[in-house]
Formats: sequence, structure tokens, C-alpha cells
Amino acid sequence: MPGFPTGFLWGTSTSAFQVEGAATEDGRAPSIWDSFCRLKGRVDNGDTGDVACDHYHRYAEDVALMRDIGVGAYRFSISWPRVLPRGRGVVNEAGLDFYDRLIDRLLEAGIEPWACLYHWDLPQALQDLGGWANRDSAGWYADYAVLCARRFGDRVTRWATFNEFSVFTLFGYALGWGAPSVSDRGEHLKVIHHTNLAHGAGVDVLRDLVPGASIGAVHSFQPCRPADPAPENVEAAALFDELWNLCFPDAQILGHYPPRIARAIEPHVQPGDMARICRPVDWFGMNHYAPLFAQAEPGAVWGCGFGAPPEGIPRTDIGWPLQPSAFHEALMQATARYRLPIYVTENGYGTKSPEAPDAQGIIMDRERLDYLQACIHEMVRALKDGADVRGYFVWSLLDNFEWGGGYGTRFGIVHVGFETQKRTPKESAKWYSTMIGGALGRAS
Repeated sequence: MPGFPTGFLWGTSTSAFQVEGAATEDGRAPSIWDSFCRLKGRVDNGDTGDVACDHYHRYAEDVALMRDIGVGAYRFSISWPRVLPRGRGVVNEAGLDFYDRLIDRLLEAGIEPWACLYHWDLPQALQDLGGWANRDSAGWYADYAVLCARRFGDRVTRWATFNEFSVFTLFGYALGWGAPSVSDRGEHLKVIHHTNLAHGAGVDVLRDLVPGASIGAVHSFQPCRPADPAPENVEAAALFDELWNLCFPDAQILGHYPPRIARAIEPHVQPGDMARICRPVDWFGMNHYAPLFAQAEPGAVWGCGFGAPPEGIPRTDIGWPLQPSAFHEALMQATARYRLPIYVTENGYGTKSPEAPDAQGIIMDRERLDYLQACIHEMVRALKDGADVRGYFVWSLLDNFEWGGGYGTRFGIVHVGFETQKRTPKESAKWYSTMIGGALGRAS
């Protein structure tokens, strides 16, 4: 494989709710996802994040795994309800201490910490006050950002304000598939705007309090196509593209909402809001897995939804289209539209296969390995075509709690036996390690 630019960063990602566990330990209070997991039938097998990968207690082992793989960076999220159990007010020192230990261990291992302030786990206490549908949420988030910046900014310079705005807002407030399980267009519009306001406030906090901060936000960015050429599905895909791909980075980077959303969201925009949202950032975080196919759904909140891929496009066993060339397309689209350095903050392959070790202890996850290899090839193509890609983080380090899929869906390059918490690197982890070593050797 051709060499990468000098300084290209290789990493891996997780999120607090998906790996930490320790849901009721050391002062942590419930999040909206703790509540959602208790709703019957919402998560496969009735799974919860109560234990997850027990990363809260096993973080040192996990950092050692990353060091052995050879990654240069680890993107993790901070659990808001762990450090501020009520979402605001009284600080939980035990929660802050955990992230101190994690960050220090990462630095000792030569791994750069990348902290994400929000990966979907809003404190339930704030949801009880209206959550992201309450305009005050931008201020709550800013205060939380101040706490994290002051505590960790002496050691962490890489910060993401949010992870995948479009996913948690669509699934949580329009489709009802995620926490807090609302399906209301008006509420969804409020949440879009208020989380954009929170992002802008967070950027200002980090810029002010963290010397030399490198700040971005993480967006799910997937080419959006009509399920078929019917005019209603072409229009559905255009609207879905705005909801999924554009309404957050357009507002944050370009200073305006895309046209369909702009018309709908106008009643919620107050004078000066767009200037508060559009704050200078240093990089564009891209999470990419597959293209999206949309279709008209007259009964849905937005009149559109997910459609099936056209015949001939293969799918993974969790139903996602398998088309790595869409990754090149997404990188080129983001390059042309936003003109920022890109870090691929998630890319990975999920399966319902248990991927258990064989008699020799080997876990041959061939499909994941092939997918990662194909996507990195497409990233190299994009680099050659002018995309300014600075780093790549595989999702995920560990098999974990995969939201509505519970523990039955696995994305990790390291297998977790959830009954024993034993970690076993899969063949994809070994390949990734070798690939990183070769890439770094060629770039040096």
C-alpha cells in the first residue's frame, strides 16, 4: 500500500456508555440510555450498558492492548452523568478521577487522548427538564465543557464537541429508535438547533480554556441515494441527505442550514444564533460505514425513511450496504464542501456472528478484515485525488454494547467474552497492527 503523509495518525475509538459499565458506581447517575434500555423491547435481548466491557475497571488492560496494536491515538468519550450526576451543579470527583487515570495511562503508553464531550448519554436529570428540546441545554452543555476543559485541558488538546449529531437526533427525536424515544417533528427541529448552539458554545469554551486546542466535531457522513428512480424517492433522498449529512456541518462550518431544513427550522432561530453556531474549528470528523438509501414514507415524521439498497449491492449480516467505494465519495464530498482537514473518526464492520476463538484461540474475522482493507484503499484513493485526510480511527477497539443491537452485534477488532470479560485480539487487530507499522515505516 502506498505511503501516507508524514504525521498521519492511526487510532481506534470507543464511547463511554458502550464500554465503561460501572453504571451505578462511584456516584454515576443514570443517562437517557440507561432509561431507554429499561423500556421493554427497545434493545435486543433486553441488554443494558450496566457492565458493558467493564472498561471502568479494565482500562489499563485496554490501553495495553492499544499500545500492542500500535495505535497513536484513542478517541473516547466522557460520560456527562459520571462527572456531573445531575447534569449540572455538584461535581463528582470520583468520576473526574477515572478520566485522569485513563488519560495519564494513555500518555504513559505514548497514545494521544482524543476526548469527545458527548456521545449520546445525556444525564436523565437534564432530560427531565426537557433535554435537548429545552434551549437552556446549550448553557448546560457549556458549563459541562468548562468543567472538562479545566480538569483535562492540561493533558488533552484534541477535542470533539459531539459525536454524530444526526444519528442521535434522528433516532431519538424523529424515528423513536433511540433515547429518549420521541417521534415529533417539532421537537426534532428544536433539538437540531439547540445541539448546534451547544456545539458553538463548546468550541468557544475549549478555545478559551485549552491552550493549543485542536477542536472539531464528529459527523456521520454517508452518501444518500434514492432507493429507486421514482420522483418521490429522489425527493426523499434529498431531504434525508439534509437531515443526515448536512444540517449540522453546514450550520457549524458554512453558517447556514441547507434549504429544506432552513425553511422548517426558521421559527426556532433567534437573532445572532447562526454566529453562535458557526465558530472556527480545526478539523472535520467523519464517521463512515456505508451509503444510505432513502424512500418516501408518507406516514413518517419527515415523510421519508430508510429504503432497501438496489438489487446487486451486497449487505452485511446486520443489513448494511457493503460498498466501500462510497467512502471515497464521502471523503471527496466533504473535502469540496467544507475545506477542512479530515479525520476519519469511525470506520468499521459490524456482524451478528459471535466470532468465537477456534481451537487454536484464533478469531478469523475475514469479512471485517477485507472491509477495512477495502476502505483504507479507498482512503488512499481519496488522498491521491486531493482529500486532506490526516488520520483514521477504526471502530471499534472492543466488541461492546451496540445500542439497539445490544451485545449481539460486534464491531470490535478485539473480541470480548462478555461473561468473563476476556479480551482476545481478532485477526483484524493483527492485520491493523501490521498495516500501521508498515504505513509508519513508509512515512518516516
